Amino acid sequence: MNAGRGAVGKIAVVGTKERGGRKVVAKPVSETDKLTLQGFIADNVETGPTVFTDKAKAYLGMVDFKHSGVESFWAMLKRDYVGTYHQMSIKHLHRYVNEFAGRRNIRELDTIDQTASVVKGMDGKHLIYKEMVNGVD
Repeated sequence: MNAGRGAVGKIAVVGTKERGGRKVVAKPVSETDKLTLQGFIADNVETGPTVFTDKAKAYLGMVDFKHSGVESFWAMLKRDYVGTYHQMSIKHLHRYVNEFAGRRNIRELDTIDQTASVVKGMDGKHLIYKEMVNGVD
């Protein structure tokens, strides 16, 4: 993944943010066309509310939703990329995005509640390093 503007050598990430609860849902996508992006919205948002996305033209024409921006989420994700990870593998990009959205979604909780939320999310899950590097998802 390359830093900076433009799409060359990059994987797109699509996301929405819930206004009241401020919950973010985001994931990497292979295409950024109208069908893919608006399909993501239809799959993740109930009809009627304002949808917060980036300003891609593929979101234009959504009949069932009002549309506004979520640029602050992308700006913070990019800062994490540059300041913490320095590189995100395409193979595991969905994990980075899920981690970042999850941290964003619990940021207003106190430390104990954040920790409890993370531990609850780990229950029953494991990622063995040998499987991770050998191509098992």
